[in-house]
Amino acid sequence: MMTMRLMRFGTKKKPMYRIVVMESKRARQSQALDTLGTYTPLDDPAGVKLDLEKAKMWIAKGVRPSSTVQSLLDRLSKPSKPARDANA
Repeated sequence: MMTMRLMRFGTKKKPMYRIVVMESKRARQSQALDTLGTYTPLDDPAGVKLDLEKAKMWIAKGVRPSSTVQSLLDRLSKPSKPARDANA
């Protein structure tokens, strides 16, 4: 079964992840079929770059996203809330 999950990169104590599509039984650092984007959790706010069109295409083909990738997809697919004025 195919999954959409995170592949860890970066250095010690400074993780960076690639959002990839790969076979669910493979190890985390195995070769991925497709790279959809990146996730840097230590940025403020956390940086997520993701090709939503590719992600939707893979989901339509039956790929299941991991829980973390699903939360990132939900966060990106929602329209962002307008910033509140501090003086109001």
